[in-house]
Amino acid sequence: MTTTAPRSPGTYHSRSRVTRKRVLLAAAGLALVLVGYTIGRLQGGSSSPAVAAPLPPVSSPSALAPTSESPPPSVEPSPTVEEPKGGTDAYSTIQAENSTNQQGTESQDTEDDGGGKNIGWINGGDWLQFDQVNFSGTPATQFAARVASDVGDGVQGRIELRLDSLGGTPIGTITVGNMGGWQKWQTMTTGITPTTGMHTLYVTFASDSGTEFLNLNYFAFSH
Repeated sequence: MTTTAPRSPGTYHSRSRVTRKRVLLAAAGLALVLVGYTIGRLQGGSSSPAVAAPLPPVSSPSALAPTSESPPPSVEPSPTVEEPKGGTDAYSTIQAENSTNQQGTESQDTEDDGGGKNIGWINGGDWLQFDQVNFSGTPATQFAARVASDVGDGVQGRIELRLDSLGGTPIGTITVGNMGGWQKWQTMTTGITPTTGMHTLYVTFASDSGTEFLNLNYFAFSH
């Protein structure tokens, strides 16, 4: 029978020292980790991971492109007013006896300067018609008539100008009374509603007396 020799006490002592060294090293490593963690908490504040600040929005290319002002809207040119052609020139001397139609009047030889004829025996309700009177594109604003009268004192009558209809609103009126004789001629004027273009002109007569009150030689319009 073989007998095993007993181990010497030095062998156990060396193993015990190795074990203690390993424990001490592990404890020292854990302590270092704890110290580093504590320092990190003190220096960096919260342990939560840092969140990056949002980047500013990137402008689209259209927003960065230079803008140009819109061109002003085009203005349509004013239509050209065509001058009427032909007819009787409203700005010439129009003889009363040259009417194209009439009611209640008669013509006679006149003693006015220039001679010729005048229209007489004019009473309320009578009228003269002149076709195609051309006022052109520039408005007429005045009317002048060569008239004479020998009605009684206080008797008056009116010359009224109407366009295109006997019932139209007068564009102008002249009030006449006694002038001292049926061949004592005077020129009377009045303003009228501005008138352009080609029109049938009605010269109508009105009187409240019921008697003949006027002789008319000629008339004309002006601007």
